[in-house]
Amino acid sequence: MTSDGTVEVVVGKVKKALGVRGVVVVELHTDEPALRFAVGESLATEEDPTRLCVRTSHRQGKTMLVSFEGYTTRSQAETLIGATLVAAVAADATPENKAEFYDRHLVGLTVCRPDGTVAGTVEDVIHGPAQDLLVVATPAGQRLVPFVETLVPSVDLEAERLTVADIPGLLDDPSRE
Repeated sequence: MTSDGTVEVVVGKVKKALGVRGVVVVELHTDEPALRFAVGESLATEEDPTRLCVRTSHRQGKTMLVSFEGYTTRSQAETLIGATLVAAVAADATPENKAEFYDRHLVGLTVCRPDGTVAGTVEDVIHGPAQDLLVVATPAGQRLVPFVETLVPSVDLEAERLTVADIPGLLDDPSRE
């Protein structure tokens, strides 16, 4: 977290320049592209803290077509290829949909079984094509848990814990019991 109470979150990666007017194709790494790439929003790159102001943006499938103030030619846009775009987001910000969570809120949560026993800790979140997966560190090693309501029925950010269904093999290795 920065001194102003924000965190830098990755929102996309510049894949290529498009056309001659400074537009770039951005591979999305956010569930909120309309918010993160709104005209006037300020972004930076992991490589350079200089702020980029969104001039235009248009969603196209799983990508955004974006132009930034000061980048009006293809040559200028090409200098951004490969850049990882980050947005400054309030550390306490939460998604509008209360059934959704930011990765930064899930990583570090204690993973519990329905009876309350601790099974591990969330180490990471993997965004797969079908659903997100929680990477859970357990005494039996790392486990991947599909982040769906049937398997993860409750997430309590205030208590810093989530509950995972007690299904054999999900959090442990049944062959070792």
